[in-house]
Formats: sequence, C-alpha cells, structure tokens
Amino acid sequence: MSKLSQLGSYTLLCIASLTIMVGSLVAPGLLSIANALGVTEHASWLITLPSLGAILFAPFAGKLIDKYGAYPSLVIGLILYGAVGAVVFWLHGPTLVFLNRILLGAVTAIVMASGTVLISQWYEAKARLAMIAKQGMAIELGGVIFLFLGGQFAAIHWGLPLSLYLIAWVFLVMLLLWVPKQSPKLAEPIDLNTSEQLSNKGLPLIGVYIVTLLAMVTFFSAFILLPKHMAAQGLTEQVIGYLLAFISLIAVITAHFIPKVEQRIGEIKLLVIAFIAYALAYLCFSYASALIVLILGAIFSGIGFGFSIPLLNHLTVQKSLPSVRGRNLSYFTMAVFSGQFLTSFLEFLSNGITTIFIFCMLLSSIIASALLVSERLLKRNS
Repeated sequence: MSKLSQLGSYTLLCIASLTIMVGSLVAPGLLSIANALGVTEHASWLITLPSLGAILFAPFAGKLIDKYGAYPSLVIGLILYGAVGAVVFWLHGPTLVFLNRILLGAVTAIVMASGTVLISQWYEAKARLAMIAKQGMAIELGGVIFLFLGGQFAAIHWGLPLSLYLIAWVFLVMLLLWVPKQSPKLAEPIDLNTSEQLSNKGLPLIGVYIVTLLAMVTFFSAFILLPKHMAAQGLTEQVIGYLLAFISLIAVITAHFIPKVEQRIGEIKLLVIAFIAYALAYLCFSYASALIVLILGAIFSGIGFGFSIPLLNHLTVQKSLPSVRGRNLSYFTMAVFSGQFLTSFLEFLSNGITTIFIFCMLLSSIIASALLVSERLLKRNS
C-alpha cells in the first residue's frame, strides 16, 4: 500500500481547520463587521447561519462525494469556500449577507465531509484513528489560530478578517501539489455481511449521530454562555477570549490520547468519560466565584470535546461502506452543525445562565449513564 507523504498529511489537517473558522472567524470583530454589512440587529446570525447552511446541504454534499469522488469534490469545495467567504465584503443588507452565510455553510459541509473521506482512503485501522484524532486537533487548533488572527485583523479594519477565507485557496494549491488524485485501495470490508457486523459492534451508526448531536450541544453551550457569564463577573473581553482559546487548546491535547485510551477501554467508555468531563465542567461554571474555578471548568470542557467529536468522526468512517462513506459523513456533518446551531436558541430559554449551566450538567450526567446502560445491553445481546 502506498503512503501519503507528510506534506500530504499536513495538507489534509490544514483543510480540516477550515471547519471551525467558518463562523468563529468573524466573532472577534462581530459588531463592526455586522454594522458595515448592514445586519447590526441580527449580528449573531453571521456566526450561526453557516451552521444552518451545513445542515440543509449536507445530504447534497454526501451525494456529490459518492458520485464524483472525494478529491474533485474537495477541489470544488475549496474554490467556493474562498470565493463565497470573501465576497461578502462587497454585499450589504440582511438578504444578500445571510444568503451568503448559508451558502458558505453548504460549501463547508462539502469540504468537511470530503476531507474526512480522503483521510479514510489513505489510512486504515489504528493509523486512521490516529489521523482522525489529529484532524480533531487541527479543527480546534484552527479555532485558536483564526480567532486570534480575526481579532488582530479586525482591530486594523473591519473587512480584513474576511480575507482569511482566501486561505482555502492556499490549501487548494497544497492539495494539488502534495495529495495524489488517485488514493490507494485499502483492505476494507466490502461485503454487506462484514459491514453489518462492523456496524453492530459498539454503537450503531444512528447512535453515533445522536451522541454527536448531544456532544456538540453540550460543548458549544459553554461557548455561547460563558462570555455573558464572565462579563457579569467583571472579567474583560481579553480574559474571556483567552479562556475560550484555552478550552480549544485542551481539546487539542486530549484528542492526541484517543488512540491509546480507546484501545484500552473501548469506544463507549471513552464517550462516558467525555460526558462526565462535560458534567464536571458545568459544575465548575455553575459555582465559579473565582477565575481558577473557571479555568478548571475549561479543562474539563476541553477534555469532553477532545474525547468525543474526533472519536465519533472515526466511528462514522469505521461503520460505513466505502460506497456510502461520503453520504454517512455528510450526516455526521449535519449532526455536528445541528448541535452548534441549536445552541443559538439558548438565550431564549432562561435569563438565568447558572440555571442553564445546571441543566447542562444534569443532561451530561444522564447521557453518560445512558451510554453505560447501552454498553451493558450491547454486551448482553452479543
């Protein structure tokens, strides 16, 4: 089997970083960007609408990948990502701007799913899990880097952060140079019986999607609620930004240990640990009267993400036949962005942020318990 070069691997990880930047890129300069684009009254939609676009168009992205291949789909996706992301600079008013953001989310679904399919084509078994763990690390690290750059650029001019979308074209050149168009044929199960056995081992595919949705709702709720909670405690925007970036950094470090931990305790127990970490994070956030407690909560939140989303991404690949892998990964993309989009309604649920923190803590505990029960049932049935 031919191997992908280190530059090729690095290219696929760089492309993965585009996933989280699609909405977060405008966050540091949100108010000035929204004002310049004429959408001041609904500024937060600049962040959340790409998620809606990804949800709506993910099935189309999956069909595109399965029909034409991951490589051509990724090339098209990267071209459109840079163009659609940057062209919003010349748009004005809610209709055009919000349509642009929805379309950008649709393109992101193509980039995210096709990038993961390429990883699945170049790696197998333990190497694939390790690479997808690195992909999760790259996604979170992209959040750290692009949030920082977006803030620096926004301080110079409101439109400069939008130019960062054009980095997709740089990654496109890297893809054409260092990732061969023809991927190797891996020794994978291709008959339906083997695939069915693989799917029935551990969580079924529908279970993976459900847990993905719940994990993203649980994780992203902190990103929505913490800024207001910390501001009410008198903490500056700079400190808030550092804490959110710290969560992403912990997630990057945690994802590195997925292959070793999963091999020892199994996928379901690892997900249980992730949701216990989420519960402990919200326990800290609920009763945080000092910055050190918030930092402890940030550590648990990063552990929760690092042990959940990259693993669930790998399970989607593992439980999918090559012929429908693009479609199944598009459903995974829908689950990820659905969880992110649902958190935009949190501010309408309750005025008491602490109350929502406690609810998230209880929800995480219930999910962890349900996963433990499901593992026992699966073992009994097998």
